[in-house]
Amino acid sequence: MTNYLRYPIPALQEYVTRFFIQLGVPPADAAIAADVLVAADVRGVESHGVIRLNTYYGSRLRKGLMSPVTNIITVNETPTTLALDAGNGLGQVAAYHAMNRCIAKAGESGLAMTTVRNSNHYGIAGYYAMMALPHGMIGISLTNSQPLVAPTYSRSRMLGTNPIAVAVPAGENRPYVLDMATSIVPIGRVMVYKEKGAEIPAGWGVDCDGHVTTDPQAVLNGGALMPLGGTDLMRGYKGYGLALLVDIFSGVLAGSGFGRAVANPSQPTSAAVGHFFAAVRIDAFRPLADFQRDMDALITELKTAPREAGQERIYIHGEKEFEMAERSEREGVPLLLPTVRALQQVGNEVGVPFDLEPAAGQD
Repeated sequence: MTNYLRYPIPALQEYVTRFFIQLGVPPADAAIAADVLVAADVRGVESHGVIRLNTYYGSRLRKGLMSPVTNIITVNETPTTLALDAGNGLGQVAAYHAMNRCIAKAGESGLAMTTVRNSNHYGIAGYYAMMALPHGMIGISLTNSQPLVAPTYSRSRMLGTNPIAVAVPAGENRPYVLDMATSIVPIGRVMVYKEKGAEIPAGWGVDCDGHVTTDPQAVLNGGALMPLGGTDLMRGYKGYGLALLVDIFSGVLAGSGFGRAVANPSQPTSAAVGHFFAAVRIDAFRPLADFQRDMDALITELKTAPREAGQERIYIHGEKEFEMAERSEREGVPLLLPTVRALQQVGNEVGVPFDLEPAAGQD
C-alpha cells in the first residue's frame, strides 16, 4: 500500500481554483494561485503545494487576515525598476504580475528589477524565476518569510528561511533552476522527526539557549533553525549572510516587513511579506544561441565529471524536479493521504467538496 494518491493535473488545478473562488478570490486570480500551488506538487515540492491550501491561504482568507482581491498599486517606476504594493493580497497573484512586468521591462531595457511589499507567502520561488525562461532571459526570485532562523551565535528566531531562486536557460539540456532555502532545513522537516520520535542531525537547529540540539522538540519549543551550513565551524555564517541578503532586498528595499516584523501566519496580523524579482535579457550581453551553447557545454562537463563510488548520476539544479514533473504529467500528481483527508475535511467546511477521482494505475 502506498501512502499517497495521484490526481490528474488539470482536475487538481480546477479544484483549487474553485476553492479560492468560493473564498472570494476573483476567478482569474484564483487560477493563478492554483497553478502555483499545484506546480509545487507537480515538481515534488509538496511542502509548498496544496498541503497549504487551507493551513495558510484558506485559513487566512476565512479569518479576514488576507484580502481575497489583490489590488496591486504601483508605488514607484522607472524604465528598469518597479516598486509595487500588493495590498495584503495573495502572494502568488502579486508575484505573478510583478514578474511579468519585470520581464516586459527587461525586454525593452535589457534588465529590470521589481520589488513587492505588503504581500503574503507566494509559494515556490522557482515558479517566478522560471517565468523568464521562455523569453530567453535569466530570472531571479527572492522572498522573505516569518522568522524561524537564528543568526550565527544567536539563540532567537530573527530571519526567515528566505529562499533564493535563479533560472537560466540552456540549449539541448534542461535549464538550470536553483530554488533553495537559506536555512539548513525547513521547519517542516524538524516536525517530521518529532512525529517519528527520532533525533534530528546535529546542526539543524538550536535550543532556547542557543546550543546545538538533536531534540526536535527543543527546536520547535523556543529554539530555532540554523542557517545553511549550520555552526560557525561549518561556516554557517554564509547561510546567515544569504538569508540577510534576501531580507534586505525583499524587506528593506521593498519597504515591506523585515526580520521579526514579518508576521507569524498564525497571528491575527497582516503578514507584511516582501518579494524581489529580476530579469536579465541574455542577448543584451551576447547572442542567446552562443550563451545556450556554452551553458550546454558547462552542464555536460559537470554531469560527466568522475563520480563518487556507488553513484550513478550527477545532477544539475532543477533536474530532479523536471523529471518529477514529467512523471506527474504522465501518472498524476502525488498527494499524501493525510493531505487528501485534510482537503476532504476543509472542502466540506467551505462548500467545495474534494471529490476528485484518483488517476488510474496507482502504484
